[in-house]
Amino acid sequence: MQNVSSEELLERIIASLTDDKAEDIVQIDLRGKSSMADYMVIASGRSTRQVSALSEKLVDRLKTVTGRRCKVEGKDAGDWVLIDAGDVIVHVFRPEVREFYQLEKMWMPADAAAKPQ
Repeated sequence: MQNVSSEELLERIIASLTDDKAEDIVQIDLRGKSSMADYMVIASGRSTRQVSALSEKLVDRLKTVTGRRCKVEGKDAGDWVLIDAGDVIVHVFRPEVREFYQLEKMWMPADAAAKPQ
């Protein structure tokens, strides 16, 4: 496994999601807020099929490029997929499910969450 910094891992994750047409990609800096990871990435896919495909491609790319095996939850349902890449936690949602859970509001500073994106 390659030694990849959390910042490099974050860049690769954002690039993968962007390449595969994920929507509304948000990164949240968790350093100093949580010991579970340095960053959280939240993105949307337009359908259950796209959510599953985005997640599968991301996991495959991370394994190929970094040798990292990610833990994945929810891929079969395709509404909300959680990918634990170690230093970066990734959530890929269908838009309706993302709106319902509003994870960004839980983790972002209050002033940032109030601003329209």
